[in-house]
Amino acid sequence: MPVPDYQQRPEPSLRAGRSLRVVAIGGGTGLSTLLKGLKRYAAAPADRSLTTSVGAEIGELCAVVTVSDDGGSSGRLRKELNMLPPGDIRNCIVALSEDEALLSRLFQHRFVKGSGLEGHSFGNLFLAALTSITSDFSEAVRLSSEILLTRGHIFPATTSNVELEALMEDGTRVRGETNITASKGRIKELFLDPPDVEPLSKTLEAIARADLITIGPGSLFTSLIPNLLVRGIAQAIVNSAATKVYICNLMTQANESLGLTASDHIRALNRHAQTTRIFDYALINRKPASSELKAKYALEGASQIVADLDAIEELGVCPVQGDYLDEGMVARHNTDSVARDLLELASQTPPERATARNSR
Repeated sequence: MPVPDYQQRPEPSLRAGRSLRVVAIGGGTGLSTLLKGLKRYAAAPADRSLTTSVGAEIGELCAVVTVSDDGGSSGRLRKELNMLPPGDIRNCIVALSEDEALLSRLFQHRFVKGSGLEGHSFGNLFLAALTSITSDFSEAVRLSSEILLTRGHIFPATTSNVELEALMEDGTRVRGETNITASKGRIKELFLDPPDVEPLSKTLEAIARADLITIGPGSLFTSLIPNLLVRGIAQAIVNSAATKVYICNLMTQANESLGLTASDHIRALNRHAQTTRIFDYALINRKPASSELKAKYALEGASQIVADLDAIEELGVCPVQGDYLDEGMVARHNTDSVARDLLELASQTPPERATARNSR
């Protein structure tokens, strides 16, 4: 199977002459980074009929965000106010807001002093205040999105208070996202506690009618897999007729994915979703990191993820390679390239994928 290369392709064309419905699933900085790229193609809140200048439009953009964080400002608010952790949600609101530059400064502002305020970000406190007023975290997120004119909807994966628990390869169990991230062992399986939490009905509806569903980039076990463990989400993804794309991380992550190849990431997602195949495509970076960046990551034992394309194809997934690496203080995805290639994939309906859909 040839590996597609969309880096030299023209701007994406609209599927069947209509706007696309996109659902992006994840958490952490990976999801908010992706949303910044997708926002460029999304219609403004006041004009959902807008066709963007690049010739493609997202008529409906939804983000499904994990809510298992128990550290930092989010963890403190979770314990003190008995609310869901707002940090990842806050980052997504900023990423999708109309005035990203100003709101980023405001919502990401972190208090450096003040009794009870030190360490908190303004955006987290804003969501905490709205949650207190509405007594409903998902409603607080919706109102925040309206106030800030976001180009999309943001749904917590569940509104239940959940905690992560990991079964390690040595048989031990580690509880809590912060402890799992700090653990030195290799994770074998991840669980939610309680295990039977429900998603929002709007999340399942968005997945069912989506044209494109993405998972990643993000921490495999603490940002991506937790979403698939919420009852009904994984099955809804499998049943959806959408184009499904895994966006592979650029680097391995200490204590979560050291030594895991790109295909290993896909296998872990399939296994926790209890299915043989979720994805039609996987976006894989082919751009090598600089020696300086490699050396920086090597200090914590991390390296670029191995793109084992043959193994990915054996899983029934078509790998799509591109120059997705942007270097700064850390490795980040080039959001424009990723968004452009995602929309190119969503605008197609290959015969083999259509056949696979109909056979499910």
